[in-house]
Amino acid sequence: MQIDLNFWAILSQWPFLLKGVAWTIGLTAIAMFIGLILGIACAWARASGPVWLRWLVGSYVEIIRNTPFIVQLFFIFFGLPSLGVRLSPEVASIIAMVLNLGAYATEIIRAGIENTPRGQIEAGHSLALSRVQVFVYVVLPPALKRVWPALVSQCIIVMLGSAVCGQIATEELSYAANVIQARNFRTFEAYIVATLLYLLLAGGLRRVLNWAGPKFIFGS
Repeated sequence: MQIDLNFWAILSQWPFLLKGVAWTIGLTAIAMFIGLILGIACAWARASGPVWLRWLVGSYVEIIRNTPFIVQLFFIFFGLPSLGVRLSPEVASIIAMVLNLGAYATEIIRAGIENTPRGQIEAGHSLALSRVQVFVYVVLPPALKRVWPALVSQCIIVMLGSAVCGQIATEELSYAANVIQARNFRTFEAYIVATLLYLLLAGGLRRVLNWAGPKFIFGS
């Protein structure tokens, strides 16, 4: 059996592929920025917040962690319009990715917070720092340092999960691959190219986050 491969049929569509890569990077960047902030806030709520807030955040975390991402995405994009809330594919994708990352980041960051030595917290209070200042300056940086590898992996998972967003016509990388293979019927080549691009994106994101964390977030 002769195998006829024609990768040029895919690579010649580089502007469309580049647009898909750009959308994937953009969605991931926004989702990471907002999702990690949400995760930090929810981790604080679960570790130190009032009982009602712990219960509320715990319910959110369990719902998101125990349902598939595609169901969450479809609920936001197809379900909310029945309540009068209509969102563009891009906005729906960002909201779904933020909520998903926020829930997983909450538990990862909470684990780091709960491993903070009690003496470290008491030392912060002895310096007349407020509870918020103790959390931001004393508890959070070392907690993030302890769990940063897990957070990096979760961010990469969310980036790869953005491929599902093509199902609601968000023009990310997998959507571009689907459209290209539908035009020229080069399915194998299209998904090989998409796979290689996702590998490059994942490796690049890991390097950037491993560099940015010690430099800008929790210190070296």
